[in-house]
Amino acid sequence: MKAKLVFLVLCAIWGSTWIFIKVGLEDLPPFTFAGIRFVIAASILIGYVVATRTPLPRSRRDWACIALVGVLAFSINYGLLFWGEQHVSSGLASVLQTTIPAFGLLIAHLHLPGERITPMKLLGVALGIFGVGVVVSDQFAVEGVMAAWGGLAIVVGAFAAAYANVLVKAHARHVAPAVLAAGQMVFGLVPLLVVGATLEGSPLAFHWTRLAVICLLYLAVVGSAVAFVLYYWLVRHMDVTNTMLIALVTPLVAVVLGMLVRHEAFSWHALAGGACILGGIALITVRRFGEGRAARSLAPREEAA
Repeated sequence: MKAKLVFLVLCAIWGSTWIFIKVGLEDLPPFTFAGIRFVIAASILIGYVVATRTPLPRSRRDWACIALVGVLAFSINYGLLFWGEQHVSSGLASVLQTTIPAFGLLIAHLHLPGERITPMKLLGVALGIFGVGVVVSDQFAVEGVMAAWGGLAIVVGAFAAAYANVLVKAHARHVAPAVLAAGQMVFGLVPLLVVGATLEGSPLAFHWTRLAVICLLYLAVVGSAVAFVLYYWLVRHMDVTNTMLIALVTPLVAVVLGMLVRHEAFSWHALAGGACILGGIALITVRRFGEGRAARSLAPREEAA
């Protein structure tokens, strides 16, 4: 029962972060906004690592992997995500970001011998990519060029995040989760702040409204640090195949919040494209769920034999 409650809380948190990004972008520029978010979140996680005396990696190879993953997952992914969401709705941004599992399957096929693409997974990837094409073409036709570029930027960021996930699984699974997350944030926030200082100027000159500060603190504390702790607790208490369903629930939460809070509207093309993306991810997730259940049902027989 507690695991199900944490699952729902995570869906609510990650589904709500999109609206806080959108509202915060009304006053804060994207790259510095994202960079400061992770300065705060990384500080909290570093404090957690120190307080719990979590062991740090000792090899240069581990730190090199953490640095690379940090640039991919935080500098590129979140930089493009925050920039892109200036030009598309929060709900649509969340739907486009769900392409991470689809890209992950393609990349894992090349880097992880144990995760080959099956026909069902390939169908899911194809359906998701088709959905992205429908959404982006609709944005170009209805919302204009910048909306199309914003959507493409979010998809490119999702590809970078997927590559980071595969690299972690291939080379850094032995690193403590808190250290991994904090290290990624530290290495990832530096390029964000450098780009922000170059293109957006000094944070002291920003329009720091009360609402902008609330959005920043919510994203840093609740959306990053708290959500991270809850997620890894959930991974230990719930099947990983079940936790992947979060990827299907959070976009629905984001779309509903966008409609209720900001009166965001979806065109029929965007709805159709989003349905294709979610349908493709559902094919991938349900297939993995079935494989996980089959493996667990065979395990007792193999032990008995």
